[in-house]
Amino acid sequence: MSSLDPRPRRGLLYVLTPLAAALILAGCASTRGLEPSGHALDADGLQATRSLAQVSAAEFPKRDWWTSLGDAQLNALIDEALTGTPSLDAADARVRQAVAQAGLADAARKPTVGAAAQYSGVELPETLAPDPIGGKYLGAHVLMLEFKYSPDLWGGKRARWQAALGQTRAAEVEAQAARLTLSSNIARAYVSLAQSFEAIDVASSEKQRSDHLLGLGQQRVKAGLDNQLQIRNAQSASASADQQIQAAQQQIDATRNALAALLGKGPDRGLDIARPTLLAAKNPAVPSVLPSELLGHRPDVVAARWRVEASSHGIKAAKADFYPTVNLSAIVGLATGHLSDLFTSEAKLLQGGPAFSMPIFDGGRLRNNLADTDAEYDLAVANYNQSLIGALREVADAVQSSRSLDGQIVSAQQARDAAQQAWQIASSRYRAGLGTQLDVLTAQRPLLQLDQQLAGLRAQRYAAQIDLDRALGGGLELSSPDPVASTVPNESSTQVIAKAPTP
Repeated sequence: MSSLDPRPRRGLLYVLTPLAAALILAGCASTRGLEPSGHALDADGLQATRSLAQVSAAEFPKRDWWTSLGDAQLNALIDEALTGTPSLDAADARVRQAVAQAGLADAARKPTVGAAAQYSGVELPETLAPDPIGGKYLGAHVLMLEFKYSPDLWGGKRARWQAALGQTRAAEVEAQAARLTLSSNIARAYVSLAQSFEAIDVASSEKQRSDHLLGLGQQRVKAGLDNQLQIRNAQSASASADQQIQAAQQQIDATRNALAALLGKGPDRGLDIARPTLLAAKNPAVPSVLPSELLGHRPDVVAARWRVEASSHGIKAAKADFYPTVNLSAIVGLATGHLSDLFTSEAKLLQGGPAFSMPIFDGGRLRNNLADTDAEYDLAVANYNQSLIGALREVADAVQSSRSLDGQIVSAQQARDAAQQAWQIASSRYRAGLGTQLDVLTAQRPLLQLDQQLAGLRAQRYAAQIDLDRALGGGLELSSPDPVASTVPNESSTQVIAKAPTP
């Protein structure tokens, strides 16, 4: 064969002509006019300097941030819950599901090889096929290997895999968020339990005061020194104290049930929870870093960033569907009508070649799919932006609440100290014969009211500390894509996701 033989060129032309035609006709399905409109906010552009002014600088919370509350029983309860509850099991199952879906997306990028063995037979009637075929049974024995592969010419399959990896990473971060939410909910319920026990103490003291006042009033009425007004007031105060005791006990029971449910146990588990012994809340402090780093420890923000990253790859995958595809297939096997001839050279079976497909008219399916993907990206960006704004607000709320409550506690404590001194003066006067027991009991009432007020303020202060630790990410160290709105993630980020273990 001479070098000018046209047959090889014609063979190449036969292959390239359909591909060229596909590229030309692909313009019938166009992405024209379809683009996402979402723009991720720059976290450092969200101003919070003045709102967090005069706040002490500190490190990020520890992973076991709840230990700063100083209650060993609380530490044990959270440790028990983190070993496994239905909410954590559900979060971990979502991670495994996302990992499996990423595996499916990765498998779609690779060639497949399958083996098959088949026997089939047919007998055609003589009215349809004349002799020697008609009226005879013909059997076929087939052994074959089948190869299939669709090259990722436009990067669509890789983009789908990267999108699935982003969703996997988001699910892993959200599993950590579930743990942070669970621990903070337990801590908050525990604080509520402590407040309810203090409410019972105050109500019991008020009950004793009212009963003593009632007895004193009855004595004064018998002696003709007073009327029924003092007795009725004391009876009302005693009944009110009984109601407060019952309400506080009901709150204790309900909180114990709530804690048992958070632990993933039945209500009897709550009966074993003793009275809390919380020590003190620490001063509010925020790490002196930029908002981007501050919020980079928050699992909800980081998960939202991974959703944006995944959606950006989803757009690339949807655009790749507009281009022609090439499918390669080959079958190698043996086929014969007689089993004894199956492994002879005459039984060899070969089939294969490329196949081209292209979108020309699909009723708008591709454009609507791309529009849906664009909207999904915009939604992911909006959720990310909202999570940034909400996260900074939670930090500011927790800091400002802590500072305000610290001031309120100081004022309330000063008022209580003054009430304590007034009660002591009344008691001293009574012992010296210069005052009455009625004066002592009357002076005791504002003291008890301030005790109740202080208990509520302390509970709010504990809750504010819990909210601040949670708002700062609970000591979690999370990896996130950079930059946020990247359309082509770096290879290292996808490798991190692929190797990330299931929590």
